[in-house]
Amino acid sequence: MSERVRPDRLFWIGRSASALVIVALPLDASVQFFVPDLAAGMLGEAGFETTIAPVLGMIMLACVILYAIPATSFLGAILITGFLGGAICAHLRLGEIGSPPELLSLLLGLLAWGGLYLRDPRLRDLLPIRR
Repeated sequence: MSERVRPDRLFWIGRSASALVIVALPLDASVQFFVPDLAAGMLGEAGFETTIAPVLGMIMLACVILYAIPATSFLGAILITGFLGGAICAHLRLGEIGSPPELLSLLLGLLAWGGLYLRDPRLRDLLPIRR
């Protein structure tokens, strides 16, 4: 018989998933700030003004900071999901269904909420998984 996963293990799995999000999004934001040519190329292909790159970087950083602070993690997860959903929508609009940036955005959104679900009992109480 399989052994049940202990609650403390779930907590650390959740923290690890959340840490991936907390590391990945600032790295993406740094591209918006420090490699403007790369960001401009991607934004231009998607039909956005290239001058919004720093604004997008600031929005990403604000969302991650809110997500990383336990008292505002729910708000941060909502904002991250909205931001990543917009990125997915932009790729769908371009006909890039299943593109790597789109899949990465989906994965980061799942990690953000999955990590929060595993590390915060308030969310598990709000959205219980029943057998």
